[in-house]
Amino acid sequence: MKKYFPESELIINADNSCFHLHLKPEQLADKVILVGDPARVNTVAAHFDEIECEVSSREFHTITGYYQGKRITAQSHGIGCDNLDIVVTELDSLANIDYATRTEKEEHRTLTMVRIGTCGGLQPFTPVGTFIASVKSIGFDGLLNFYAGRNEVCDLKMEAAFKEHMKWDPIKGAPYVSVANPELIDKIAGEEMVRGYTISCGGFYGPQGRQIRIPLADPTQNEKVESFEYDGMKVCNFEMESSALAGLASLLGHDAMTCCMVIANRYAQKMNTEYKNSIDTLIKLVLERI
Repeated sequence: MKKYFPESELIINADNSCFHLHLKPEQLADKVILVGDPARVNTVAAHFDEIECEVSSREFHTITGYYQGKRITAQSHGIGCDNLDIVVTELDSLANIDYATRTEKEEHRTLTMVRIGTCGGLQPFTPVGTFIASVKSIGFDGLLNFYAGRNEVCDLKMEAAFKEHMKWDPIKGAPYVSVANPELIDKIAGEEMVRGYTISCGGFYGPQGRQIRIPLADPTQNEKVESFEYDGMKVCNFEMESSALAGLASLLGHDAMTCCMVIANRYAQKMNTEYKNSIDTLIKLVLERI
C-alpha cells in the first residue's frame, strides 16, 4: 500500500505548488544549484542559454533553464540549516510524491544538488579566495538528530573523536557528521578545490566563535576546531548549511555536496567584503561540471 501524505504534513498550494518554494513538479530539473542569497540565483541564471521559468516566494527564488544543453534549476535557500530542511524536503516532494494523489511515486527520482556558498576559512592553507569542497560536515545545529536513520548516514566514529577532542558540552546538543556524495565531490571539485571538513553553525556570531557584546561559553572553541584532525584531514571552514544538505540528501536518496569560496580567514583575521564578482568563477566551474 502506498504511503499517503495528509494535508497537514505535505502542504500543497492551490496552484499545485509546494508550500514554501511555490514551485510546481514540472518546474524542477534533475540538476539543482543551491545558493543562499536570492539575488545570486540571477547570477547563476545569467549564464543560462535559455530560461524556462522563474518563481519567487520569501527568500526562496527559483529559475529553471538550460546551460549548454543541461536543464538546471537555480534555487536560493536563505541562511541556516533550518531553511535547508524546508528546501531539500520540498524539492524531494516535487520529485518523488504524486501531488494529485498525495502518495509516493513507485520509481525514485534522484536529484543532484550542489550548493555554492561563502564561508570563513580556518586554516593557513585556506586564504581568502580559496574554493573548498566539503567532504564531511559537522552539524552544530542538531537538525539531523530529529530524523530516523541519522546514524546510518553519519560518520559515528568521527563524531565521537570530535566530541572527545572538543570536550563537548552536551548542553549544546549532539553534533552530527554528514557525508557528501564522494562521486559528486570528485566530479565537481577537480583540482581547483581544497577538500576538507566543514562545520555548519547554528548562527553567525557566537556559534562561529565571534564575540561582540555577549561573552562566549567557550572562548577556545575555534582553536580546538582548527587543531582537530581525522583521517589526515582538517576542518577547513565554517558555514551554515552543508551538514543539513548532505545529511538530508543521504536520507532521501539524492546526491549532494557543498562548495564554498572563502571570503574571511578567521585564522589570519582577513575579510573580503567585495566577493560578489569573484564568486562567479566558482559558479561557472560548477555549471560546467554538474
